[in-house]
Amino acid sequence: MHAFDVLGDPVRRRILELLLEERPSGEVAATIGAEFGITQPAVSRHLRVLRENGFARVRTQGTRRLYVVDPDALHDVDSWLEPFRAYWDQRLDALGTELARGRRARLSAPAPEED
Repeated sequence: MHAFDVLGDPVRRRILELLLEERPSGEVAATIGAEFGITQPAVSRHLRVLRENGFARVRTQGTRRLYVVDPDALHDVDSWLEPFRAYWDQRLDALGTELARGRRARLSAPAPEED
């Protein structure tokens, strides 16, 4: 499965956000179930897809299965995106400039008079 096929699913993207910190599968299932209204077996299938495609690692601790993001697969996505960065980097730089101008304008503006 291609990385963008894996990441194209909003449930799997949300799971990856949760897995920025190591979490037990039960906690992931409870959170995702509440947010997306899907069952624990459905969450388990998403975790399996992430694991089998290199986006998540799992380790056992007693009877618990602990999941965490595997950054290696994300490096591949990052490398693929590299040629496209020029399209948004310039715009982000311009946004940063405008935000800084707005801050300076607010700081140098006279305080409003109070009645």
